[in-house]
This record gives sequence, structure tokens and C-alpha cells, in this order.
Amino acid sequence: MKNLSVNPSKGTILIVDDQPDNLRLLSTLLTNQGYIVRKAINGQMAITSARTDPPNLILLDVLMPDLDGYKVCQALKSEPITAEIPVIFISALDEVWDKVRAFSLGAVDYVTKPFQTAEVLARVKGQLSIQHLQAQLKERNGILESLNEELFRSNRELEQFAYVVSHDLQQPIQSVSGFVKLIKLKYEGSLPVDVEAYLERIDLASDRMQKLIKELLNYAQINKQEKRLESVDINILLSQVLDNLNQLIIEKNAVCELEHLPCLTGNPILLIQLLQNLISNGIKFVREGTAPRLKIFCRQGKGEWIFGIEDNGIGIAPENLGKIFEVFQRLNSKDQYPGTGIGLATCKRIVDYHGGRIWAASEVDRGTTFYFTLPVS
Repeated sequence: MKNLSVNPSKGTILIVDDQPDNLRLLSTLLTNQGYIVRKAINGQMAITSARTDPPNLILLDVLMPDLDGYKVCQALKSEPITAEIPVIFISALDEVWDKVRAFSLGAVDYVTKPFQTAEVLARVKGQLSIQHLQAQLKERNGILESLNEELFRSNRELEQFAYVVSHDLQQPIQSVSGFVKLIKLKYEGSLPVDVEAYLERIDLASDRMQKLIKELLNYAQINKQEKRLESVDINILLSQVLDNLNQLIIEKNAVCELEHLPCLTGNPILLIQLLQNLISNGIKFVREGTAPRLKIFCRQGKGEWIFGIEDNGIGIAPENLGKIFEVFQRLNSKDQYPGTGIGLATCKRIVDYHGGRIWAASEVDRGTTFYFTLPVS
């Protein structure tokens, strides 16, 4: 079909009527309004004309010999090249059944003869305006789709680049850390104090770099994994997470209040990572001198489990809640609250992987509750 994103007042209209007087009247009326008008005196001529050069609109009479208007409309709507052309019936038939049949065949409007010229012009202008807007919307949707595909491709390339770079950085960082340890071991007690301080800073920086690389690799790998889901008991996964965090829990004197959690279908490795990131955040982000207290619970919603991890930490300002799941977002001093800014972005990616949602409710200096959903098995 031809490009329909034309000025509605300059659209092409095909008039189909076996009465020359009706053709002449409508043709004069529409031509005077700036429309390009074509005429057909029977149904077969109308079908051929529409196939050869699809118009923007068809005005179609019903009562014609051989092929009546209903059969013409049915034929036009059955072919891809003409199916989208809007059809307005103009007929002396004014029974409800006649109009219902016209609309059931795909007509967009129905005008009864004898017609008022103002009514015909209004119906024509309205349909061409709708068509014009639909064409613009289709064009813009096409542009957005193209941009989305390009953005998706760029993101995948960026993730692949980050994965390769991070992977290749591991060996040199490990070498730096290893050489620092060898120097400290070989020259223990004989190095100047300032050199020992420099080596200690290099060692700490290497550890931070290795942690950053590890978390970046974890983040990039989530979308590279195939969907491998299995039945998992979240209580067992949570027990493993708490074992992994046992040293941190003891150091911070943290208390975790646990409710019974459900069994569901998921990726156990990713779910452990999700729980560990959220719980460790709740333990680390507390005011100085405050013992962390966490509550881990779950409620069943409509077709999903709603999990919550509530803490008594420093909280998150309302203006920051919308960006906490973006990668490399750090809202606090890295000296006071060390981290990479990847943990919550990884949590979101894991929840997305499972087809769920994640969000947070928080009050500064009172604490935060992170919520996430997972489908009911």
C-alpha cells in the first residue's frame, strides 16, 4: 500500500457508483475540496483500480449490478494490498441490518442517501485524518523499534566488552597482589615504614579491584545464561547464604529474624546471589554503633510470591529510590560504606531473569525494606 502519511486534505479518493449522476456529484464536491478523485462505475473496475494504485479512501455504493458493494468490500479486505484502505459505504439502504453487514465486512463508516454534502465532507475528512495519524504512529513506532534494536545491540556489545576486559584483567591484578605479598614476605621487618604503607595501599587497592571485577563478571554473565530453572526450597538457600555471611554477621553482631519461606521454581545459584547481596547490604549499611537487625519474610500475591528483607539501616532518600538499581550507583561514601555499586543492579537483573519485580521502601535513618517477587510454581 502506498505511503499514507500525506496531508489529509490532499488524499486520493476512489468513488464507486454505477450511477453517473452520483459519480459526478461526489467527484465535483470532493475535487473542489482539494482531494484527488478517481471513479469506477462497477465493482470489478473498483477492485482493479484499488489493486493497481491503492487510494487513501474508498466511497462505495451498495446497489450495483454483478458485484454489489458488499462483495467488493469483502474482496478488498481479503487482499493484503487493499485490506487497510478505509471504506465508507454510501447507499440508499438505511435498514439497521444493512449497516451492521457493512461494518461486519470491515467498513469504517456508512452514509445514507440522499446525503448532506457537509456530512460527507466531515466523514471523509475524519477518516483521512485518522489514517494520517495512524501512518505517523506507525512510522514513529518503526523508528522506536529500530532504536530499541540498536540500543539492545549496543548494550550486548558493551556487556561483552565488559566481560572480556574484566576477564582479562583478573590475571594482571592477581599478579600485582601476588608480588606485593612476596615483597612483604621476603623483606619482612626490613622495609621502611612508608614503603610498607605503600605496599599495604597497593594490596588493598588490588583486593578492591578483584572484587569489582568479580562482581562485574557476575553482572555480565546473568544475561548470558540459559534459563535453567529447578525446584528450590528458599529456606535451604537462605541457610546457605547465612553460612556464607557468618563472619560478617558475627563481626557486626547482626540479628536475622526469619519466617518460613516457600518452595518455588528458580535458578538456585542466582537466587543465593540475590539473597546474599540484599542481606549483606542490610548488615553493612547501618549507623556506627548500631547492631543490624533484619527481618526476612514472604507473602503470597496473585500468581507470585512477594519477598521482603527489612533492615534498620541508614535508609535511602526518596529522590534516590528510583536509581538504586542502576549499575555503578553509589549513594554513600565508599570509605564509610565500601562497595562497588553493582550489587543492586545485579539483584534487579536476577529478578528480571526470573520474571519478577524488585523495588524498595525506605525512610532515612529508620531503615529500608527491599521487596522482590518470584512467580508461584
